[in-house]
Amino acid sequence: MEDISNVNKIYHPRNPQDSPLWKMLDDHYDSFEQGYDERFEKPFGFFRSIISEVVHDYLSCGDLKNGFARIRCNDCSEEYLLAFSCKSRWFCPSCHAKKVIQFGESLRDNILYPIPHRQYVFTIPIMLRLFFKYDRKLLSKLCWCAYDSLLVFFRNAVGLENGRPGAIMTIHTFGNYAEKFHPHIHAIVSDGLFRETGTFYVMPDVDLKPLEDIFRASVFKMLRDEGKIDDDIINKLMSWRHSGFSVHNGSRIARDDEEGKEAISQYIIRNTFSLEKLTYNEKTNTVIYQSKMTPGKNKRNFQIYTPEEFIAAITQHIPEKSFQMVRYYGWYSNKSRGVRKKQGILKPGESPEQGPVNIEIIDVSDYKPPRIPSKKWRECIKKIYEVDPLCCPKCGGEMKIISFINEFLIVKQILEHLGLWVQKPSRDPPDRYFSPENNELTYEPFYDDCNGYEDPCIMAN
Repeated sequence: MEDISNVNKIYHPRNPQDSPLWKMLDDHYDSFEQGYDERFEKPFGFFRSIISEVVHDYLSCGDLKNGFARIRCNDCSEEYLLAFSCKSRWFCPSCHAKKVIQFGESLRDNILYPIPHRQYVFTIPIMLRLFFKYDRKLLSKLCWCAYDSLLVFFRNAVGLENGRPGAIMTIHTFGNYAEKFHPHIHAIVSDGLFRETGTFYVMPDVDLKPLEDIFRASVFKMLRDEGKIDDDIINKLMSWRHSGFSVHNGSRIARDDEEGKEAISQYIIRNTFSLEKLTYNEKTNTVIYQSKMTPGKNKRNFQIYTPEEFIAAITQHIPEKSFQMVRYYGWYSNKSRGVRKKQGILKPGESPEQGPVNIEIIDVSDYKPPRIPSKKWRECIKKIYEVDPLCCPKCGGEMKIISFINEFLIVKQILEHLGLWVQKPSRDPPDRYFSPENNELTYEPFYDDCNGYEDPCIMAN
């Protein structure tokens, strides 16, 4: 039976300028950038041009002046305009929220096999984090250290030399409070090993201490090979009672727990900060950010910043345009999935029954993950807000997108006619949006960590 509880709900396009984040950036971003070298270069490193690009994109996100889609009801001619989005990842709360939903469903439906999984978290000592802060290419190598450690540990625990786990790893550089650069790895990992025959050998219950030791040795070797540390620093860290390295794994996600798979997939790709935790006081020029209780004597569950300090804290986590924050390894790597799609799984002469004894075996040789398209704007809105954005608020009929308008003069004429053209000077969007030569607003395709290049026309609003 159809759920009628949301029939009377009406979708209202968001107004990003009402957001405390938008107001803070609009008021203080220029002063932040102008004073960056003096105030923030030492704690946060050299200013990166990607920061300016992403922030300006966010400030123009959802602004009708940058183009929009016309949405009309064929039954009663009711119509509204839907502004284009900035498509920024790991910063814009609205655009990244869509990617969180798409990523969670893509992993659940298209990547993860019907076998048990666990979430792993790999962390490193504070003393080593600065190396990754000032040389962000090392983050890719840290991710590989985590996977390689899992591979060695799993093979020894299961007793299967040629088995491979499936792992999806996300690089996080933030913790509870954004001002600290805290590089660590969140991973969804198959709880056992796959054989090339398509059989899966479930991981027994084992102590994680050997995995932590393997991970520590792998990171030490990587940093020494990169010329970041020497044997003296390694010996010093090895002498600590608590190494600062840690590996944690959560409860097992059952093979048929589809909701659990989606939830953990969304968690590992969550945004750097949450708007719900942010309070911006325009009169006092202060920002309060709430989070978990801090350790130590002066315990509190919030942090107070100046606007410029908070902008510096959150923008340091913006990744470079070409840097992929999500990596796929082992059975779930792009290469392995492509090979299985073309050639199948079972190899001639191999039997699914071969392998270690006293290990639970799951035969997934016949499993072929379905290729389910990512949710589009309408489905994402319905899932987040439980309201259909294409349901006519006047007659209840189904509305349709009838056109995309991105020519500057036409956009201006329509908004002026509707009384929606704001006369107050606003921050100019990046040059790539408006081309005076052809009187056109242009958009670059955005690369999604999970789905590749997507249609640049419209995104979740």
